[in-house]
Amino acid sequence: MNKNLLTVILGLTTILALTVQARADEIVVVMGTGAVALTKEQVAGIYLGRNNNRNPVDLPESNPVRAAFYKKATDRDPPQIKALWSRLNFTGQGQPPKEMPDAAAVKKAVAADPKAVGYIDKADLDASVKVVLALN
Repeated sequence: MNKNLLTVILGLTTILALTVQARADEIVVVMGTGAVALTKEQVAGIYLGRNNNRNPVDLPESNPVRAAFYKKATDRDPPQIKALWSRLNFTGQGQPPKEMPDAAAVKKAVAADPKAVGYIDKADLDASVKVVLALN
């Protein structure tokens, strides 16, 4: 009985990990509908506090798309990003991206502010925003 339960738990864990990985492969950086395309370097600069001309928005720390986005866009892990923004905030050199509760809030924020930049799962994409960079 315990062996069967362990097998089921391991199977579910594997399915969950594959689902998160599949979602992490389909991240798009979005802005308002009038925006122009951005490069990966520009997006990294925005989310690393090097470019103050844009207003970045984040998904919650608990959202797996957030960790995948930072890894793909900046080649950094969530703890590294948190440490970076703590330092920038403490020294008065910048404020961390505003955190939104979900993809719908990210889309609403970037649609309302021409300087806002966000990222979402490609599955959440609609006509209210424009893809400025796809991260594979």
